[in-house]
Amino acid sequence: MLSSNPRTTREPDPALLPIPTHVAIIMDGNGRWARQRGLPRVMGHRKGAEAVRTTVTACGELGIKYLTLYAFSSENWKRPRDEVDDLMGLLRHYLRNELNRLNKNNVRLRCIGRRDRLPRDIVDLIEESEAKTRDNTGLTLILALSYGAHAEIVEAARTIAEKAASGEIRPEDVDEKLFSSHLQTADFPDPDIIIRTSGEQRLSNFLLWQAAYAELLFLDDYWPDFTKEKLLAAIDNYRSRERRYGARSG
Repeated sequence: MLSSNPRTTREPDPALLPIPTHVAIIMDGNGRWARQRGLPRVMGHRKGAEAVRTTVTACGELGIKYLTLYAFSSENWKRPRDEVDDLMGLLRHYLRNELNRLNKNNVRLRCIGRRDRLPRDIVDLIEESEAKTRDNTGLTLILALSYGAHAEIVEAARTIAEKAASGEIRPEDVDEKLFSSHLQTADFPDPDIIIRTSGEQRLSNFLLWQAAYAELLFLDDYWPDFTKEKLLAAIDNYRSRERRYGARSG
């Protein structure tokens, strides 16, 4: 029997539902977007860079506190040399040309991943951008560059093992909280939602530890076609879900 009490039957006001604190995106489909249009792959990457700007701006306007973008994976180094060079060139362009915009919009930039594999001038640009935006208090934009979750987890385990061997910590001290504190994302909350574009339905070595309780959303759209409206639709999808973290629903 349906209850006559409106408090138990009324749908919640969507405007009052929480927005995610941390959105993470696997930006996939640049090459296929270009191929469908008979364009070189680099044009897809360039169009994808425009989608990055749109998404960063939209997240700041919505009050999202953290946005992680999977910009270049550790596996991407296996791509043809000319494509890697194009991607590095776009990254240089972004870091050189977006710094003032990020500062103006109170965005803090952070990067995770293997910097030792990146060209030295790009590392310098990353360090400069991080330093100049360090005190910004709006959106934190986290670029995953030369990043792989397996390597991140192995490195954390190695560091903890070295500390245990030296007596700095005891084996019984190792728990999930301590392990998380040794990951590159230790300063950030885990993502609430991970979005992947292009129709693929896998995480591809992205934030595997941190994704344990993230909501996953796979979109058919290619990344260059990702818009503010599609971000808003993804957030509405997130709001419609019940996050139980392994517990039973009410």
